[in-house]
Amino acid sequence: MTKQAEGLHSLFAGIGKAYPLYTESIEREKRGQKALRTDRAKWQKQAVPLHGRRSCGTITPRNGALPREKKGWDLMIRISNLSLPVDGDLEQLRKRAARALGLRPGQLGELEIVRQSIDARNRSEVHYVYTVELSMPQEERLVENAPGRNVSRTERQAYAFPAAGRRSALPPVVVGMGPAGLFAALFLARNGFPCVVLERGQDVDQRTRDVDRFWTAGALDEGSNVQFGEGGAGTFSDGKLTTGTHDPRIAAVLDTLVEAGAPADVKYSHKPHVGTDVLRQVVKHIRQELIALGCDVRFGHRLEGLTIQGDALTGLRVAGPQGGYLLKADTLVLAPGHSARDTFAMLHQAGVPMEQKPFAVGVRIEHLQREISARQYGPAWKQLPPSDYKLACHLPTGRSAFTFCVCPGGEVVAASSAQGQVVTNGMSFRARDGKNINGGFLVGVGPEDFPAGAGPLAGVRFQEEWERAAFQAGGGGFLAPAQRVEDFLKKRPSQGPGAIRPTYRPGVTWTELDRCLPGAVADTLRGALPLMDRKLRGFAAPDGVLTGVETRSSSPVRILRDETFQSALRGLYPCGEGAGYAGGIVSAAVDGIRVAEAVARG
Repeated sequence: MTKQAEGLHSLFAGIGKAYPLYTESIEREKRGQKALRTDRAKWQKQAVPLHGRRSCGTITPRNGALPREKKGWDLMIRISNLSLPVDGDLEQLRKRAARALGLRPGQLGELEIVRQSIDARNRSEVHYVYTVELSMPQEERLVENAPGRNVSRTERQAYAFPAAGRRSALPPVVVGMGPAGLFAALFLARNGFPCVVLERGQDVDQRTRDVDRFWTAGALDEGSNVQFGEGGAGTFSDGKLTTGTHDPRIAAVLDTLVEAGAPADVKYSHKPHVGTDVLRQVVKHIRQELIALGCDVRFGHRLEGLTIQGDALTGLRVAGPQGGYLLKADTLVLAPGHSARDTFAMLHQAGVPMEQKPFAVGVRIEHLQREISARQYGPAWKQLPPSDYKLACHLPTGRSAFTFCVCPGGEVVAASSAQGQVVTNGMSFRARDGKNINGGFLVGVGPEDFPAGAGPLAGVRFQEEWERAAFQAGGGGFLAPAQRVEDFLKKRPSQGPGAIRPTYRPGVTWTELDRCLPGAVADTLRGALPLMDRKLRGFAAPDGVLTGVETRSSSPVRILRDETFQSALRGLYPCGEGAGYAGGIVSAAVDGIRVAEAVARG
């Protein structure tokens, strides 16, 4: 391979054996997502997602497109730590699984891959590591007599939505169509409670056009942008599906995403990602299912206020395309996203309890993808998917810096949602075939850093201050301030790029980032760069590009809720990342399901 950035199909064309299941998922995408279930009658009959398997030769990736024959608990044989060279194939994997059980390959049942990762600890011997599961007669005897050391029995239970006791005649209302809102609405609708779904932004197709116009010409639509619209802020990201939680609902989330068109490998990859291009289609398919299940989905409808009687919700004041209206409601799943600052202010004014929440701010850092991949994987890097990284360090000052939402083969994007403010984020397509890799390079901040006297919204005021400073440092027009790493370390303004070109659109202004970062944050980033370079050589490369500012790492507030998932205002269910209860696509979707369960219980 003479070029790395040839596009996903050419990148893996010669290494199908090394990465066969990724290649299989790409072929699904090329076939136009034909595995997507589009039978609306089936959707309407389906109460919960079905955890099934789809055959892929002799290997079966986990995929929710077909129903299991078994119900309840599944007893499986699990074989862990199966190594495969980067040029290995599925038949080799089958042989190694058979050897671990003391059987011939032909005696095995179907294998289901449940985990795939890359072991690059020794860069001269980089290899894949698999965990597989299978069902066979006499599982207990096979496990007891297996010569392999990593063979065990495991039990897997399909997710089941709890029994419902809701009695209200009014439909639940869901505000926000990010992962939390989408999954709350979907699981309510699948179980007999179709919702009214309000999204202040536009459907994903119109939203994509609005965002592209902003990136091309700097024309921001404050109602339809990277932060607001169908799919939430994650729609214009890398589409990562990693999470630090171990909630049993995660499998239901991944099943649903695959049913809606996500690649099958998100079910077993150690670092699953969908990509912004595929994710846009996934959220559209989920919306289509919502409508088929009887939901009333309204784009361009923004929550403006609440009507309250005593301590209970009685209705919503909504601003729509045709003007304002009152919507009767006794149940509101509020999943506004982390950038709904006007909603936070409205809730605070209405007396809804909330508190300040720590988050992180900093910049985006860009490197050449080929150099990072070579550092991570050694000579095998061309045979492997683009690498990422995850770095953190603690400084003597007590501050910590870390990388966040790394986007291999991606680009830095303009993520502003208000005039006069510059915000950055990262995004990758499914192919991850761009020239650069970028990641958030952030420092944690908390109430001690926020302006005094601003109450629960102090973190919001802090974000706005530095986003306005970034807009001014960029010179207007949503140009972002940028600086080479070498210049940042030496505290001198940059005059232009080196070998690494910035990807941010509509463009950058070369300057000094200290103009738009809190002093403690800038100093911590400067102290962290050489420390992180020791962990990943090249991280502090002189020509690395720093683009500011990144302030929307998570919500600056937490809307308080109790064990019933309700606010002190009864009927209000704060949900997802914007409410302060999640961080990322999967954890937000899981929180949406948890809230849906609480609503259905009544």
